[in-house]
Amino acid sequence: MVHVGRCFCGAVEVKVTGEPEAMGYCHCASCRSWSGGPVNAFSLWRPEAVAITAGAEHVATFEKTKFSQRRYCAKCGGHLLANHPTIGLVDVFAATIPSLKFTPGVHVNYAETVLPMRDGLPKLKDFPAEFGGSGEMIAE
Repeated sequence: MVHVGRCFCGAVEVKVTGEPEAMGYCHCASCRSWSGGPVNAFSLWRPEAVAITAGAEHVATFEKTKFSQRRYCAKCGGHLLANHPTIGLVDVFAATIPSLKFTPGVHVNYAETVLPMRDGLPKLKDFPAEFGGSGEMIAE
């Protein structure tokens, strides 16, 4: 399966191939601030499944921490993806690839939530243990 997404102005095109490793919601303050919303919908992909297929000259990167290299279109400011080198995955923001059927499986960093969601999905205090978090669950 192939999905193509674009930045806000359409100058940058991102293609993802195959299936994401995971999908869910992040509630951390960094994602909220970056996305401008109360929660960020993520889709995590192996790096080899993600390609910028047009407009690479317009792609800029902002790295606040070593965990996330946030990439965006310098022309319009539209958010595209975040490389997460410490866990070997790339978050292509779900809204960037509209043809992807977003099927969330988990909430991460739920201890920081400002928008409680009662959807029956697992809610992790921070990250799964395999990604350096506590793996601790929080009840709805």
